[in-house]
Amino acid sequence: MRINSGKFGQVFEQQAGEGKRMRHNFLIGQYGGFNEAKYRRDFGEGFYGIEACLFQQESDIERLRLQSKQDDFRIGVHFPLRAGSSRVRDALFLAKDEAVRQQAFARVQQELDYLTTAIQPSYVLFHYPKPVILDDRVNWGRWHFEDPSEYVFESDYPIELLQERSEVLFEWLARIGQEYKFVPVLELDALNRYATTKRDVLERLLMKHNTIKLCLDTARLYIQERIDPYFDARAVIERYAGFAELIHLSTLRIEESGERKQTRYPVLPHLDPSEGWAPIEDYMRIIGRHNPNVKIMFEHRSEQVSDEELAACYSWVEELLRGAL
Repeated sequence: MRINSGKFGQVFEQQAGEGKRMRHNFLIGQYGGFNEAKYRRDFGEGFYGIEACLFQQESDIERLRLQSKQDDFRIGVHFPLRAGSSRVRDALFLAKDEAVRQQAFARVQQELDYLTTAIQPSYVLFHYPKPVILDDRVNWGRWHFEDPSEYVFESDYPIELLQERSEVLFEWLARIGQEYKFVPVLELDALNRYATTKRDVLERLLMKHNTIKLCLDTARLYIQERIDPYFDARAVIERYAGFAELIHLSTLRIEESGERKQTRYPVLPHLDPSEGWAPIEDYMRIIGRHNPNVKIMFEHRSEQVSDEELAACYSWVEELLRGAL
């Protein structure tokens, strides 16, 4: 597969001699446990750290902690760090059922008590809104949910309830983040009109509680744009990139039929949007314009590409953030 040709090849060669100016903000993911081979291959010199999620064994958490001390990197947590605490991964902070909502807060509190003694994460990430609030006009058959409790339709969840419960959530996260010394990060899940129109529920809360940050997931944004005719991923990125602490970066190809191919694929400059790939260059240019120092977590399956392609992935993203392309 040819990738390092023309201006991109020149950029990568030039980058090799210039040093790693942006890579202090790069992270890799470790899900399910500590994968030694992935760490040795994917983690580059000067990287910020590792995002960990759903570890099965305490021994892997200890291995991660020791490795972070040895190699001087930070740990971020995609809640929950430990698998098995609930039938669904994400905390249902906004559930209509008050008992379910209180259970979500209690579950997170318990996990945070553990995290502060185990690894002291630099950030803890939660999905928002959760349950996801779905636009009734859209066919969501191709959006994956583990459990029906993870979503509710807009017609059954008024914006006033979202405002009320989000206020409580943001106040709690701001307080608990300060107390436990981590940055609360909210990864935007599927979004309905409450977050994509001119109603400023989310923006107002982010400005009021400015210690709480966002995560934008490029694959998730692209999938919603292909499913939802009312959704504009570029507009959402334009609106929220300045509030982001973190970008979950990967790509995928979606055929005309809607079928997803090569999911969690590393971003590379030759992957053509006209062939169904996510328009990563457009996304990254917007992000770089608003927030060039944002952290980039490579949420990809690196075994799908060669060592040369993986290096090209890192270099291309770095250059886009710097505005050098």
